[in-house]
Amino acid sequence: MAGVVAEGSAQGPANGPDRLATAIEDFLMHLRVERGLAEATLSAYRADLLDFAASRGAAAAWDTSVETPVHYLSVLGSPGRGRRTSLRPTTLRRRAASIRGFYRFCYAEGLIETDLAERFDLPRQTRLLPEVLTVDEVERLLEQRGDNSPAGIRDRALLELLYASGLRISEAVGLDRDNIDLDEGLVRVVGKGDRERQVPVGEVAIVWLRRYVTEVRPGWPGKSPGETQRGETSRGETRHGDGRHGGPLFLSVRGDRLDRRRAWEMAVAAARSAGLKDGISPHTLRHSFATHLLEGGADLRVVQELLGHASINTTQLYTHLTGERIKDVYARAHPRA
Repeated sequence: MAGVVAEGSAQGPANGPDRLATAIEDFLMHLRVERGLAEATLSAYRADLLDFAASRGAAAAWDTSVETPVHYLSVLGSPGRGRRTSLRPTTLRRRAASIRGFYRFCYAEGLIETDLAERFDLPRQTRLLPEVLTVDEVERLLEQRGDNSPAGIRDRALLELLYASGLRISEAVGLDRDNIDLDEGLVRVVGKGDRERQVPVGEVAIVWLRRYVTEVRPGWPGKSPGETQRGETSRGETRHGDGRHGGPLFLSVRGDRLDRRRAWEMAVAAARSAGLKDGISPHTLRHSFATHLLEGGADLRVVQELLGHASINTTQLYTHLTGERIKDVYARAHPRA
């Protein structure tokens, strides 16, 4: 294939590596400003594209032949050539989607003259049904937290919220106190792509959240503008943002926002203590939330809104899951199954 960008183009420097690096940064800026993607998503795009840029031959021929990205993805998808194992299909598909999105951006911006993204396909996506707990298993998991210690009350409140509202763990630990209305039973969430939604919170979760915010949270040191490094106001009172009603909802014992990793590890430890199988995570509570709603007769569009899915296709995965569970129950219960 002939070169697709004129030498010395005003679109960027003629040097291949420099042009690729500049194009990647322009694409990431587009994702941040125009599409409003979250920092975690941007970091994943950056890592994928920088790995591609560092691959053999990419800097010299990324804009001249579709063989460059195709060869790169084929190497990632096959063991050998210095790789012990191939990437998992889901990881490889994400890597391919990042690169194809980058090439489409370059074509739309005139950085390349041919839409190379049309020349290679995404790897076939394997449909892996998410792990879902039964209602009894959820109860066992939740009951592993909730002793009378301050951290136990906080952890139980967090787990109850995850199951009651189907939040992602990053959404839950990112909440501020003002985002949740305990009287109305509503939480305001800013999810992926800065999309905002309001989600109901069940009565049991409200009980634990109210206990946490009244008994535990005010007693932990907080940080607010104007405080000293020791977390004290001029009157020696501890605060969380704007008094008791502002700042992070879930705090560490030091008064900082609860770290996502710490919350994740807590949920995994609770699942292990409950005797549940390996692989249970906070996201399992989100999957269980959606599945139990659909099994209870909830409308698919309502579940989509509650989960904050941009596409109904993502939510439809749970309809397949409930179908599998129905067949499993039938097989165990029917005498001639």
